[in-house]
Amino acid sequence: MKPLTQTLKNKAETEKLFVPYIMAGAQGLDKLEEEIAMLAEQGAAAIELGVPFSDPVADGPTIQAAGLRAFAQQVTLKKLIAVLQEIHSDVPLILMGYSNSFFHYGIKELVKDLQETDVQGFIIPDLPYEHRDLVLPDLGDKALLTLVSLTSPAERIEQLTAEAEGFIYAVTVNGITGTDQNFRKDLLEHLAKVKAVSDIPVLAGFGISTSEHVKSFQQVCDGVVIGSKIVRSLEQQGTEKTGELVAEIFR
Repeated sequence: MKPLTQTLKNKAETEKLFVPYIMAGAQGLDKLEEEIAMLAEQGAAAIELGVPFSDPVADGPTIQAAGLRAFAQQVTLKKLIAVLQEIHSDVPLILMGYSNSFFHYGIKELVKDLQETDVQGFIIPDLPYEHRDLVLPDLGDKALLTLVSLTSPAERIEQLTAEAEGFIYAVTVNGITGTDQNFRKDLLEHLAKVKAVSDIPVLAGFGISTSEHVKSFQQVCDGVVIGSKIVRSLEQQGTEKTGELVAEIFR
């Protein structure tokens, strides 16, 4: 079992998991260590770091805008990794980005350059399950996380969860990320089905932005992923106030 999977499984035995997403470098890469430390202090089980990309098909307006801010500050995957090689995180880090970024860098080279960092996994939304072998052989002890969509039938869910690593990212809406979402009436039932067949933690993500959302999803899942709400707060209010916001959501 890979380190990220073991860490999250152990943690999920005693508490609900909170995994925040932030766009790396949206406020400048010099702020990244401070942002990571704040989220760890607020109880993050792991932290997803978004890699800015020119065509982010799964991202809503807030995260797209954050990516543009990162681009404006000339953030690249190479620069991000250089920063990650110099800082420490008290919780595992997960790089979330699109396949072109990682393939352009080179998977073997990427994993080698991340070896002395706290990055323990990857989320690649546009990499189909059927093509995971394009990266798996070169990942070593890094986990490749799986997304399960609302449209996945029972057989597909069982297939996706059978060899999953880290945690199952159970997508709660059809479409892009963002805080202004209307959840399906049968969503909790769907999440319960995913949870029933998964041997690793199942976290709900996309559109989660309030303490009410968190409490609802915690009924059937091992935790939640929150992205757009935190990304917007970091832009508008800075690190300290965002820490207060996270504490309020999880009060």
